[in-house]
This record gives sequence, structure tokens and C-alpha cells, in this order.
Amino acid sequence: MKVAVWDTYVTRKDGKVMHFDILVDENQKDQNIIFEYGKKYLKNVMQEGQPLTSKECNFCHIDKAPENVEKEILNRGYSIIEMENCY
Repeated sequence: MKVAVWDTYVTRKDGKVMHFDILVDENQKDQNIIFEYGKKYLKNVMQEGQPLTSKECNFCHIDKAPENVEKEILNRGYSIIEMENCY
């Protein structure tokens, strides 16, 4: 499966900037859906309510997904790769 990688930087409630990627099927083009996936993730890491718009989240590139990421996308529509300051 090829996935679209959305590079995301969100300012946490403590002021640090968290960096994570939202991965979706390459055919998913609806930014609002992608932003909602990011907001679900933020809620899971206790950062609910932080802004997540095109200012914080942008399409980066298309890549081949490893099997575990592909399964996650098929099951829930998206996968998150945590990069910096996610906890």
C-alpha cells in the first residue's frame, strides 16, 4: 500500500512543539478527514483542543507503508508516527 504522509507540528499545552506524521491511504485527499485523525491522536495524548489546521499539518510525500502500518490504516483509516515531543 502506498500512503500519503502528512507532516504535523502542534504546539502542546506546555508550549513545546510536538512533531508527528499522519499516514493515510494515498487516495485519501480530504484534508478535513485527515485533520480529524490528527485531532483523535491529540485527544489520546492529552492534547485535546490544540489547533490542527493546514497551518500545522501539510502533505509531505507518498511512501510505501510497512505491513504493520498498512494493517493499521486498513483497520482505522490512519496511522501516526511520533517524531518529537509527543509525550
